[in-house]
Amino acid sequence: MKKMSRFLLIIVFSLLTYFAFSSRTTYAAENVLDDAGLLTNQQIAKLESRLAEAQQQTKATFMIATSYDLDQDDPRYAVDRTLGDTIGNDENGILLYLDMTGRQVYISTSGNMIHYMTDSRIEDTLDAVYDNGLSSEEYYQAFNTFIDETLYYFNEGIPSGHYTIDEATGKVTMYRTITLFEGGLAFLGALILSGIFFFVVKSRYQLKKPSYEYEYRQQGQLTLTDQKDQLTNSFVTTRRIPRSEKSGGGGGGGGSTTHSSGGGTFGGGSRGF
Repeated sequence: MKKMSRFLLIIVFSLLTYFAFSSRTTYAAENVLDDAGLLTNQQIAKLESRLAEAQQQTKATFMIATSYDLDQDDPRYAVDRTLGDTIGNDENGILLYLDMTGRQVYISTSGNMIHYMTDSRIEDTLDAVYDNGLSSEEYYQAFNTFIDETLYYFNEGIPSGHYTIDEATGKVTMYRTITLFEGGLAFLGALILSGIFFFVVKSRYQLKKPSYEYEYRQQGQLTLTDQKDQLTNSFVTTRRIPRSEKSGGGGGGGGSTTHSSGGGTFGGGSRGF
């Protein structure tokens, strides 16, 4: 009986150890895909920790991938699908992909990260990644720079007057963002107006004699009717923006150029190294 109990305990402990190890392996494979072997295990573990913190802060998946096997016929599609197949189409996420065969670094964005990472912000991030590690083959430093730059722009918020441009159709979609100052000003204005309205109505209708009673049951009347409003027309205004207008201004503003890959919508950019 004791031998059987000991045997069962060994089996349970082995299963728990196996599942714990498997979950760690799967987690690493979903966030750092170092197929090119550019990082040590210790560096991967540190990057995993930073990516998890970034994901918790932004509610978006952060990924880093390296490879010698990227499809050279359509590399951008392959990069987008690396992100889309992991998190799902149009979910929140950003991927830095290092193609060691084509010597290209790619950034792919999806979901809310398309709006935070505009074209000009992606270009600035690629510049920083190249200058801080990639040009000197300090890949671990370059990947940390990518995380730093992305978090910086996320904390800056979506730029005022932001828009997206569909690369294939030229369709422009404007996004209106409200700053903290604008929101506070609107709240203060609403508070003042509602206060004025309250006191005006109260002073106008307040009874002079507290003993007065209004016979609301005898003089009141209620009529209920049904009414349905149906939307019959909606309009979308589009226009083409010349290339000179697409680049963002100072502070990483401007728009985000988007494209479709495998049923999902992605933003991004690339740079040789």
